[in-house]
Amino acid sequence: MENKRIIITGVSGQDGSYMADYLLENTEHQIFGVVRRASKPDYSNLRAALKSDRFRLLTADLSDSQSIENVIREVNPDYFINLGAQSFVGSSWQVPEQTFDVCAIGVLRCLEAIRKFSPNCRFYSAGSSEEMGDIQYCPQDISHPIRPRSPYGAAKAAARHITKVYRESYNLFAIHSILYNHESERRGEEFVTRKISKGVARIIKSIKNKKDFAPIELGNIDSKRDWSHAKDFVRGIWMMLNRNEPKEYILSSNETHSVREFVEKAFKSAGLEGVWHGNAVSEEYSTPNYQLDIGELKSSILVRINPKFYRPAEVEILLGNSNPAREDLAWKPEISFEQLVGLMVQHDINECGVND
Repeated sequence: MENKRIIITGVSGQDGSYMADYLLENTEHQIFGVVRRASKPDYSNLRAALKSDRFRLLTADLSDSQSIENVIREVNPDYFINLGAQSFVGSSWQVPEQTFDVCAIGVLRCLEAIRKFSPNCRFYSAGSSEEMGDIQYCPQDISHPIRPRSPYGAAKAAARHITKVYRESYNLFAIHSILYNHESERRGEEFVTRKISKGVARIIKSIKNKKDFAPIELGNIDSKRDWSHAKDFVRGIWMMLNRNEPKEYILSSNETHSVREFVEKAFKSAGLEGVWHGNAVSEEYSTPNYQLDIGELKSSILVRINPKFYRPAEVEILLGNSNPAREDLAWKPEISFEQLVGLMVQHDINECGVND
């Protein structure tokens, strides 16, 4: 395959950085990573990519059409992989206009620039299971009605529609696939999974040093999600982009697990098990009494419910059906839920210096 030119937006984030790593390792293509201008840029996820002479950083912003056009005219890409977003669902109620501007209008800006300056470019828009929202059946397939319950979900649904419009109106290779929840050691710290893994590491360090610790505070621990590792998804995205014809898929683990289960497995992977007690907002996850009795611990409550973390409208369960992707693309996740949790916890234990 001849060398291609690939633009990745959101390249310093979880998905973008894994995509850059994957392409640098598995292709000979030239990678152009797009980042927003920041006074204190964080390129920690790009340590490996920045060492490659096939990787180059460019500055642009999905909320600025001129900057997107400039990048496309300069690079004339063969692929444009849009992984940039305001991706935290919880924050989308606080910044709904910004969320819609980046996640929906940002996709329109990319499509319009591609239409004008690089119509042979293959475009990928990252969709979300939050588009399903108020679900009607489980598991959800690509035909499930779009019923978002957050500004983020609504913005992603709009991006899905405008991608279809441009594909059919201008004969572009443009796809918007649905990605179910995917996490990793690079996940932002505001996300519940990383909040849990970092909290576990903090508590384990306190226990080792025989110090008091504050519990992890969470909202709805009984919401269920279909979790995978982001590494598995970037591989699937690349497979989609290299089909003969554009077709949209769901990527998912085809399993669902609750936040409660994530908590239990996270502590267990660190060698600490707890017990749930209480009800509703008074429920807590605590260490067994015998550990307190023998003086091993200075504190006992590991997790506490805080109502401020409840969302205005909750999506109770998400469970994807990725069988078409498995059949057509010969794709499937390689990292299990339990392995994902263990990787995240071990990473944060190492980061906070538990074993120093």
